[in-house]
Amino acid sequence: SLHADSIQRQRYYVDRPIYTQEFLQEQLHLRKNESQCTVKKAKSQLYSFLPILKWLPRYPVKEYLLGDIISGLSTGVMQLPQGLAYALLAAVPPVFGLYSSFYPVFLYTFFGTSRHISIGTFAVISLMIGGVAIRIAPDEQFQIMNTNSTNGTFNQENVDARDALRVQVAVAITLISGLIQLLLGILRFGFVAIYLTEPLVRGFTTAAAVHVFTSQLKYLLGVNPTRYSGPLSVIYSFVSVFTNIKTTNVAALITGLICVLLLLGTKEINDRFKNKLPVPIPMEIIVVIISTGISAGMSLKDTYGVDVVGNIPTGFRPPALPDYSLFSAVFVDAVAIAIVGFSMTISMAKIFALKHGYTVSGNQELIALGLCNSIGSFFQTFAVTCSMSRSLVQESTGGNTQAIWVVSFLASVSLGLDYGLLVAVAFAIITVIYRTQRFVLRSNMHSFVSIAHVE
Repeated sequence: SLHADSIQRQRYYVDRPIYTQEFLQEQLHLRKNESQCTVKKAKSQLYSFLPILKWLPRYPVKEYLLGDIISGLSTGVMQLPQGLAYALLAAVPPVFGLYSSFYPVFLYTFFGTSRHISIGTFAVISLMIGGVAIRIAPDEQFQIMNTNSTNGTFNQENVDARDALRVQVAVAITLISGLIQLLLGILRFGFVAIYLTEPLVRGFTTAAAVHVFTSQLKYLLGVNPTRYSGPLSVIYSFVSVFTNIKTTNVAALITGLICVLLLLGTKEINDRFKNKLPVPIPMEIIVVIISTGISAGMSLKDTYGVDVVGNIPTGFRPPALPDYSLFSAVFVDAVAIAIVGFSMTISMAKIFALKHGYTVSGNQELIALGLCNSIGSFFQTFAVTCSMSRSLVQESTGGNTQAIWVVSFLASVSLGLDYGLLVAVAFAIITVIYRTQRFVLRSNMHSFVSIAHVE
């Protein structure tokens, strides 16, 4: 039949070099040379492990120094308020956010391969840590019941004990997640970034923004609702906040709204006049300075009952060992945090590497992050990653982008960030399996050649 004849006449074109015995032997010889231990090979491995040894001697002072100084000052100014705010998300005292903005940044300078990403505290990671800290050290565990009231009260000793335990939980998570990242980097697992597609990470970070917004409502309204963690925590938190809406502190609400308007307005100005401004207006630090002065001058805490951060200790804490008894309780969460932290870092690193014409190593980024977190944990820091305004990962799965975004977003909002990430990654991998097992026939009408390929 005509159909049978057309099938027999199908031709396949293979577009690759012709492999010969000489070519294969040459490649085998090169591989053998690469596996030998020589001075040149050792030097190359050292440069790979410590990229600063490679780029620092070639640093173009005249071209880069001024720009790096301005950029460093701008980033440092933004790190201060972000460190304080993200420490609250992590359920630890604000000063630990400052620690996390110093040690990891210093370490990444030596071990990182990206020239442009900013390592430090990040809302998604901080929120995930805070959920674990509250689960293991809930307020109720340190509460003293007042016989004259159904509401519990705290004294300073209980608050200090609660915060100390939460810090230990955060430090334990940081050490384990750092060791996991370090191990994955040594085992060359940097390729896993290809499974973290753009819609997956965007959906996850958008869901994280919902969690962050929910967690900050109580500070904006000045209420004291119950804090939840785990699946459906967003819904429970909203219900708890609006149940206490009648106790809103008007002074706290007005202060918060003024700060939000200033930040949003300045963001629009920076975006509109970014080509005319030498540096972006650092409204975050300006708001912190002005609001601190107003709070102290008007005694907002004593007069209006506005919650304040309080005294922040000066100097750095001496290194200390994490509490090993907490490792089993936080291990699963640390795995999720290690994966999320790496995905954020490698996605942003690839964006800038593509834009500025250089390459980054996924394996070395894992090692750099692992060292930042594992070493930093001994100095009371919590897990860090790059500060990310938008998400982009190398697209390797393709197709079904809207579906992956929706699954990632809905799962992360409803189930929580850890379970939501697992669902989203599983959904993305399923699309890879489906596409690699589905054959697509395309025809070249000009040459009557049919090509069967696998996407």
